[in-house]
Amino acid sequence: MTELSPTAGKNSEDIQGDEKLSPRKAPSICSTRYGIAFIVHLCNFITMAQNIIINITMIAMVNSTNHQPSFNDSTEGLPVNSFGDPNNSPKSLPARAPVYDWNPQIQGIIFSAINYGMILTLAPSGYLAGRVGTKRVVGAALLGSSLLVLFTPLAADFGLVFLIATRILQGMSLGLGYGGQFAIWERWSPPHERSRLCGVSVSGILLGTCIAILLGGIISQTLGWPFVFYIFGGFGCICFLLWCVLIYDDPVTHPWINITEKEYIISSLAQQVSSTKQPLPIKAMVRSLPIWSMCVCCFSHQWLINIIIIYAPTYISSVFNIDIRNSGFLSALPFIIAWVICLLGSYLADFLLTKNFRLVTVRKIATVLGNLPSSTFLLVLPYVASNYVIAVSLLTLSCGLGLLCQPGVYINALDIAPRHSSFLMGASRAFAQISAVLAPTVSGFLLSQDPEFGWRNVFSLSFVINTLGLIFYLIFGKADVQDWAKERKLTHL
Repeated sequence: MTELSPTAGKNSEDIQGDEKLSPRKAPSICSTRYGIAFIVHLCNFITMAQNIIINITMIAMVNSTNHQPSFNDSTEGLPVNSFGDPNNSPKSLPARAPVYDWNPQIQGIIFSAINYGMILTLAPSGYLAGRVGTKRVVGAALLGSSLLVLFTPLAADFGLVFLIATRILQGMSLGLGYGGQFAIWERWSPPHERSRLCGVSVSGILLGTCIAILLGGIISQTLGWPFVFYIFGGFGCICFLLWCVLIYDDPVTHPWINITEKEYIISSLAQQVSSTKQPLPIKAMVRSLPIWSMCVCCFSHQWLINIIIIYAPTYISSVFNIDIRNSGFLSALPFIIAWVICLLGSYLADFLLTKNFRLVTVRKIATVLGNLPSSTFLLVLPYVASNYVIAVSLLTLSCGLGLLCQPGVYINALDIAPRHSSFLMGASRAFAQISAVLAPTVSGFLLSQDPEFGWRNVFSLSFVINTLGLIFYLIFGKADVQDWAKERKLTHL
């Protein structure tokens, strides 16, 4: 088995891919592999939107007297500002849309329930996708999540227990989809295109967040909050049909792929392992410092991202006292910027590889650029609170630059253990998902204990955690195939 060696000037992956066909003979534009990336992008778009729409509709679902800004996750600034004033309530809002008497503590439980479900399935999903195929695992996850979203308004009517149970099950479905999707790139992505293919597919998460923030409140006002779930759930079912028809686990079984592109992909992956029957080397993985560095860095980075997602809208509204509708569009702006930067950063990473940069160098550069500037901008934010333009600009840059990590630490498992990358990418994301539970809990405590310096403490803690995780990865992170991940004398020619 040939390692993805990070040695400059040799580029063994390029040589292997070019022995039979030049990459130019299999263009990226209108290619099947980029079509696969677009469908995965669409899947991530809808599942992420389904994930956060309840945060948006919560403003309309609860009595206005019970709504507290600090518990409305990432949608505090959504365009639904008129619900608190009966005189300004939109005339188009259906009178039959139910309203519930949920206090902020109950809302917090509802918000966090989905994270517990995701933690349970993220790691197993990668292993399962490697065994039975990404098409089955992610397809089932997409259908399950869409049906549960359609059922959510009815579950809310049945009672709080039913709603929380539905959210946990939805989280399990989302975990299966998010963790299982990366197995497809073991067989579809040439080594020098992995960053951009993964970047295109994962960027759907950012676009889904943005569109859900922008449209969720409008739909709630015009049609009623249940229709937010019906629309996004129905669209998810349509995406499921597209997934079943257009997605195949590898280029060999794809019926419509161009023969030139098929041979290009197969030849570029010729030295990589295709076995799916060998057991996971769990003991070696647990003792592997490169894996731990990857998990710790993902955790610290996700802490930063969760702080931005959950508290950015609240910060804008509470510090600057601006109209919530405007805050909603400002809340979406960082994700638009992040979507663009994620795509550009992925292409830049692959470009650097073609210029003889060492693989480990590219991964660490991307990780540094995605961690250090973002956490630094967040750290400075409380000190420029008097300047609205600077504060919003720093918040937008912090979120946007954070996605440069995607072609770095987040796909590192494809480098150090290609045979087990689907499991490792799911496991590292499951470990990182713990931050989605801890970050709002710790930050909420800091804000409640010190109203005057609460924001400064929240952003300072995020900077410290993020920096420590980055340092750990820079010291122990690797990009060459580990010994325990190599094929035992079973090289495929």
